[in-house]
Amino acid sequence: MPEQPWRNPRPAPELNELRRRVPAFQLIPAWLRAWWPALVWACIIFSLSTDSLSAEHTSLFFGPMLHWLFPSASPVQLEIYHHYIRKTAHFSEYFVFYLLLFRGVRGNRTGWRWTWALAALSIAAGYSALDEIHQAFVISRTASPWDSLLDSSGAFVASAVLFLWFLFLRRRQTISQAQAPL
Repeated sequence: MPEQPWRNPRPAPELNELRRRVPAFQLIPAWLRAWWPALVWACIIFSLSTDSLSAEHTSLFFGPMLHWLFPSASPVQLEIYHHYIRKTAHFSEYFVFYLLLFRGVRGNRTGWRWTWALAALSIAAGYSALDEIHQAFVISRTASPWDSLLDSSGAFVASAVLFLWFLFLRRRQTISQAQAPL
């Protein structure tokens, strides 16, 4: 066989050799590792806005449960309880959504920045408005700006809780550094 200088004398690496060189967590891009929980939660919120979880359908589940918990409650009281359960769900789903968005915006950085907090809050508020627009096109759902405001307030409360958490951590760290022996 004639000499072929353009050929690579080393064969292609085996898969096991590549696995040793590149750790598994580096195969997934850093932005995807930071954002995937928020993206999954956004899909969950979208699915909660469908017909299957409208007030009529959730009352089939919560109605008997509330009647069992409060047997002496009137039907009007049970409707009020059901209403508050649904509104609490709005608040809490966007509370969690904000935390996941902050995680995504922050990425692999540490600490707290107002820009990260405002970016996550803006995304949550915008998504809540889009969610209400989506509900306007679902026959059994109603779009309400008050629900969007409730969603955004859940994200805002999560922002305040997260700010207080990082403030607490910073103060604890400065106290421990001040008490550390030299």
